[in-house]
Amino acid sequence: MKKTIKILALTGLVVAAGVGGVVYSGVVNVAADDPHYSLVHSFLTAARDRSIEVRSRGIQVPPLDGAELIRAGAGNYDAMCVGCHLAPGVEATELSQALYPAPPNLARQGVDGDPAATFWVIKHGIKATGMAAWGKSMGDEHIWGMVAFLQQLPKLDAAGYRQLVASSDGHQHGGGESTPHGHESELAEDEGHGHDEGHVH
Repeated sequence: MKKTIKILALTGLVVAAGVGGVVYSGVVNVAADDPHYSLVHSFLTAARDRSIEVRSRGIQVPPLDGAELIRAGAGNYDAMCVGCHLAPGVEATELSQALYPAPPNLARQGVDGDPAATFWVIKHGIKATGMAAWGKSMGDEHIWGMVAFLQQLPKLDAAGYRQLVASSDGHQHGGGESTPHGHESELAEDEGHGHDEGHVH
């Protein structure tokens, strides 16, 4: 028994020393323009998905089909999320192209169909991805508005998106905005300047 304990302790020390050596050597490249190895990426993706699934269990989803709730979500999404997650008529931004892992284009992909999981992600964020924990500055009612809007987003074209945002009360919850520079004017002037498929700046 004592021999087994010694072997396990020695093994632990060797592993710890090896991990420490790798970290200290700087061999791990943390640059955002150097993607993870496929095995690491698969592990992190699986860990992320399971973490969200487990932690979003038990969240009570309110009715999400109210027009006022959806409009409110549209205004907050336009102010806070377009720079990363894009919108109909906004195909890419400098931020969306520079982040790693790349933020999903929610105008095309939408969300995964689980409103509770979407709420959890918006509220708590995801570590080391650029996804902010908006719950630190945003009440639950405003987060549910964004969840409601995201369920409708893939159905909208550029004109429908602009109309919905214009009918909202804009940025409502009192925190900071993340709208790309010049985005507001472009939403108003897209048709005249041909930005529907182009760069947002």
